Amino acid sequence: MTTPTFIVDMPSTGPSSNSKRRSQVARACNWCRVHRLKCDSEYPCANCRKRGGQCNHDRLNRSVTLPQAYREIEKLKARVSELELELQNERQRTSIRQLQTPTTPENVPEYNTLHSENLNQSNVWEGIYISTARSPNKTWYGAASLFFFIGSINKFLTTALKETHSAQGMMPESASTILDGPTEALDSDQPSQPTPAGDSIRVVEVLSSMQEEYFMNFFWESYYPSFPILDEAEFKEHYQSLWTSSDKERKSSALVDIVLAVCMQYGMARQPGRRQALNAAAKGNVDDSDSTIAGRWHYRRCLTLLSSQLENPTLATLQCHILCSVYLCNAGFQNMTDNSCGLAVRTAFMLGLHIEPPQSMPRRERELRKRIWWTLYMLESNRSMKMGRPFILQDSTASCTLPSDDREIARLSGSSFAPIGENITWLTWSLYKMKLVLAVRKAYLNFYCKSPDVVVVGDTEPITEIMEAWLRSVPEALKTARQNGGIPFSTDISPVQIEQFTPSWLQRERILLELTYHCMSTNLYRSSICFTLNGAPTTATEKTASTCAAHAIALTHIMYQVLNTSSILNGWHEAFQWQWNVSMTLVGYVLAFPHGSSTVAARVAIDLSVSVFEHFGNSFAVAANAATIMRDLSRKVDLLRHDLKTGQISTQGTPAGRAPAAAAAMLPYDNSRIEMMPNGGSSDQGLDWLSQLGMGSATAEIGGILGHSIDVSAEMYADLDWSDVNGTFFDQWAF
Repeated sequence: MTTPTFIVDMPSTGPSSNSKRRSQVARACNWCRVHRLKCDSEYPCANCRKRGGQCNHDRLNRSVTLPQAYREIEKLKARVSELELELQNERQRTSIRQLQTPTTPENVPEYNTLHSENLNQSNVWEGIYISTARSPNKTWYGAASLFFFIGSINKFLTTALKETHSAQGMMPESASTILDGPTEALDSDQPSQPTPAGDSIRVVEVLSSMQEEYFMNFFWESYYPSFPILDEAEFKEHYQSLWTSSDKERKSSALVDIVLAVCMQYGMARQPGRRQALNAAAKGNVDDSDSTIAGRWHYRRCLTLLSSQLENPTLATLQCHILCSVYLCNAGFQNMTDNSCGLAVRTAFMLGLHIEPPQSMPRRERELRKRIWWTLYMLESNRSMKMGRPFILQDSTASCTLPSDDREIARLSGSSFAPIGENITWLTWSLYKMKLVLAVRKAYLNFYCKSPDVVVVGDTEPITEIMEAWLRSVPEALKTARQNGGIPFSTDISPVQIEQFTPSWLQRERILLELTYHCMSTNLYRSSICFTLNGAPTTATEKTASTCAAHAIALTHIMYQVLNTSSILNGWHEAFQWQWNVSMTLVGYVLAFPHGSSTVAARVAIDLSVSVFEHFGNSFAVAANAATIMRDLSRKVDLLRHDLKTGQISTQGTPAGRAPAAAAAMLPYDNSRIEMMPNGGSSDQGLDWLSQLGMGSATAEIGGILGHSIDVSAEMYADLDWSDVNGTFFDQWAF
């Protein structure tokens, strides 16, 4: 028998082209592990797709290699550092809150209910309900407004001095509370009745052609470089056409009327021999000839004519709304100027000025539309930041680029200004003011778009970087030179050097640009001023507060010198408002930081501001009343600083055994020595020019009582509505 042969095929040890290498999986999914099935590297895996299993997700995010593990560790370390920084900032804010001014009273109705309802909501910036001098009803102003800051000063002084203030004694004198009727006596108990709308202008208010030309010429030398929203040649041609039918009275024109109203405000304020306004204000008597309401009948007729253009607006309609807002701001009507600016914004949207003009349009018209849009943008941004109210114009809604300022377009605009040099024209000032507002608005939004709970008070680097970037871009031709090697736009308080044989509009624009910079910088840094009664504020905010005071001091010194050595700012209403803004800021700084690095210089600047207000008092009565208010505030500041120095005020702020402020003797103030400013300039050298002008050591007179802003009615502390003010430092005030 033969043995059967079995043939067995043995696997080849060599590589085979048909062999398939098994895929390696670092970790099977949960479903495959439970069923002990071979898993692949797909997601979802083949088994889960075929049998409807739930392929897990966690293995996709798991670190399976050493480099991935290292990256995960670094990521966790960064997150821990971020959380530690937030914890440190929160502890710092908690320490600052302990130094706050007195919290909201417990007896305020609805406070506890509203507070409990908002516990789970993100914290927001608060404001204040307060009545202005020209509004008997209370209106809302945000945390960025001067009104909110002054309310905090009033609250602090009321607690520190333990006095009952007279509301009537704190009322700043205004020429009129309305614009549509004659001025009533200040002591009259009867409310003013508005004149019927049909009475557009009284016969006695009609100006002759020569009188109108006199006032009209002020516009091109004053407001035109700052508000280049008109075409000079077209406007003059339009104005001449209104006199074709009669030599005694021109045809009606809303644009001509509002230009005349603005010019009459400025022209009447510049009239010589108006010293009686100061004397009348001091006696509490103000007549209807005050320059702040000059031209009100032309303003009223402009509004009457504009009412027929609401459905079919033109560029002239928009130009009227912008100039109406300027006129009302000069007159001190805060809510009316805000409303007028809002009408201008809506009209601009109707006309499509927020989009880039088409290239088919002539360049002269394209650039005019751009200048109108960006002038409105600048105006609305200033109004909103000044009042602490939300912006109406949003950057996301506009695509219009900035206007040009070259010589060709300056010539095409119809202006007769001569070229300046270095490619600088009369349009360059408005362009850099627009860029300044853009920079300030960016810094403002970076601060106030955040919740108060996450804002770092002492961190000024973002604001400083933005403002310095704008400052580096300003050409030298736009700067006012300094004496003694001083630096323009700095806070070294070196005296300015005004060029001789230079057009007045050019001198004014240079000064106005620097004053605007210092005023806006003061507002940006003002949130760091925190009131305490023990005289020992934290170091976290002192540096920023000193920077704020340095800009306010610089503006005051420039204003004082310019008013006493030239006439380029005479009658300029906005300059007076800037001075009031920084003066109240300096009062708050000295009260909050009685031993700060800039306190002595700030106290001297307060005295200088009194002289500035007296100078403006020759032009409008409200400035004379502001001087009286500031004298009394300076006395209160000296009194509190003296009590803190002698220990008569305890850490709780209760005056220890002293007579009431009204009966206290006036304390002398030694301003013979000025401390170094934050920028390193010596105030001793910077004040040499004061003695040359005959300005000795200013002393504070015993005046009235604490006054609010020129537009704030001075109410008693108990009359203020604090129900909408939080108890934290950030909600006391800001900006």
